[in-house]
Amino acid sequence: MFASMAIGESSISGLLEAEDVINTAKAMAALGAQVERHNLDGHGVWKVRGVGVGGFSQPHEIIDFGNSGTGVRLCAGLVATTPIKVGFTGDDSLRSRPMKRITDPLRLFGAKIDTLEGDMLPMRIVGSPHCVPVEYTLPVASAQVKSAVLLAGLNAPGKTSVTEPVATRDHTEKMLKAFGAKISVIESNQGRVITVEGQHELAACDIAVPGDPSSAAFAIVAALITKNSQVTILNVLLNPTRIGLIDSLREMGGSISIENRRESGGEQIGDIVVSSSQLSGITVPAGRAPSMIDEYPVLAVAATFASGTTRMEGIGELRVKESDRLEFVADGLEKNGVNVRSGSDWLEVDGSATVKGGGFVATGLDHRIAMSFLVLGLATENPVTIDDGNIIATSFPVFEDLMRDIGCKIKEAEPGP
Repeated sequence: MFASMAIGESSISGLLEAEDVINTAKAMAALGAQVERHNLDGHGVWKVRGVGVGGFSQPHEIIDFGNSGTGVRLCAGLVATTPIKVGFTGDDSLRSRPMKRITDPLRLFGAKIDTLEGDMLPMRIVGSPHCVPVEYTLPVASAQVKSAVLLAGLNAPGKTSVTEPVATRDHTEKMLKAFGAKISVIESNQGRVITVEGQHELAACDIAVPGDPSSAAFAIVAALITKNSQVTILNVLLNPTRIGLIDSLREMGGSISIENRRESGGEQIGDIVVSSSQLSGITVPAGRAPSMIDEYPVLAVAATFASGTTRMEGIGELRVKESDRLEFVADGLEKNGVNVRSGSDWLEVDGSATVKGGGFVATGLDHRIAMSFLVLGLATENPVTIDDGNIIATSFPVFEDLMRDIGCKIKEAEPGP
């Protein structure tokens, strides 16, 4: 997205070529950017020639983001201050997710936005030809909302600012700096204030994408709960706003070390070494949620094998993800013989050295639920079956291959409980 707004050609290597990313690339091409994939020594390198800030053109068809909530929400910010009409849709899961949290601030710029009742997709945005800058305070901790507002502010005159009472993922801020945006970040009594100066051109640059810590999470937990295991995961992003899971697992007694720490593109990266460990239950505080919101399902799997009870607080945001993740996690664990209690924004898991397993788990078309319960099955007495593994391709198409490479047994099963 950033490269599509920049002047010149950017080169992107190390990209996780999942369906969400491919759909985003197609969306940028539909808006006028030149996006091409090249093969270099067996690896994909993406070349993107941007159209400049405010240079997007009206697409000929509605843009389908599949399962990508991040893609559609950030792209909505891009077009809200560009005088074009753009329609957005997605798969069944994405069409059930609320968009009000982005439509409210984007309307402040002057954009006209139509959605289905309940602020669901499909959605049409008519970008404002006379947009104004906005000062916005996030009502909930959301990097997606923050990013949508900042991206809209790039083409608005003057300065647009976002105040976040609780710090969230800061990849957008780092990436905007890399592309030459005029951006500032300050700490105030109200929280963290991020300000961008609009209508300033971005410059193309080359980006090497490090390994995704949310994807690495599955191998980390797999190694911890499987006896006599050790796994090294190379070149993983270690941004402080993304390592809440690692902090939590270490508190539980997990043997996790970081080697070869270095910096690339303004981001901290390193190699993660994990060994099987005897875990103990802990309370994961609500304040940690923004740094690991996508990792709670697999943390719940780790908690299943920990001694004592693990309590996760402040996780109401899980209820508006690709599925009601809190409900699906609790239900899936119960079907595999685990004692679980949950509320509107909390989950408790009673761990045990041995877990029966053998359950048939509904994933709710949610890739992280699917992957988490496949990891659970590595250490249960009986295999765990999920209802649909195809959804994994939305974020991690090589998941099964990589898990098999480290010794996991995953196979297709006949549908049905």
